[in-house]
Amino acid sequence: MTTTYPQLTVRQKLSLMTNRFEIREGGKDGRILAIAQQKRLAMREQVTFYADEERTRPLFGFKAQQVMDLGATYDIVDGSGQQIGWFRKDFGKSLFNTTFHIGVPAQGLEGSGHERNAFVAFARRFLDIGWPVHFDYTAAHGAPILAIERAWLLRDVYDVRLPEAPNGARMDWRVAAAIAVGMDVLLAR
Repeated sequence: MTTTYPQLTVRQKLSLMTNRFEIREGGKDGRILAIAQQKRLAMREQVTFYADEERTRPLFGFKAQQVMDLGATYDIVDGSGQQIGWFRKDFGKSLFNTTFHIGVPAQGLEGSGHERNAFVAFARRFLDIGWPVHFDYTAAHGAPILAIERAWLLRDVYDVRLPEAPNGARMDWRVAAAIAVGMDVLLAR
């Protein structure tokens, strides 16, 4: 069983050839839980999360099931390659308001999330100047299971909140971190 956290902070780090992210427990000064790295211009979206700054110990990651597919499903896997969750951008609904579908089978969690502010969602299509972005994820019966908020800053920083699900469990923090990083990578599309 993995450790649970009620809040994470995901901060993008500037780098020339890769997208890099720090995942911290709690706020911006919390303990580093993982370092994520994505190679730019890859044919298939893939991000690996490491336990150390030197990137020698992979913890988990996500990878697109298909190559170059606008509605691709991304499998989230642990360090041994076993699926722990998935997410998918809903291309049709995302034309006006970005929408993602998510699942954590072992926890019995499945739901969807979209941007809270429809005006910002629409305006971002034409001018993305680092608008604040807020996604609310709910289970099929409407209970909140995940919230991700990007502040209006020069660099992307996401506040990720993991409320208790109706069954009393919190979403696996690795799945929440993968979804937050995946959203950052996919919001540009």
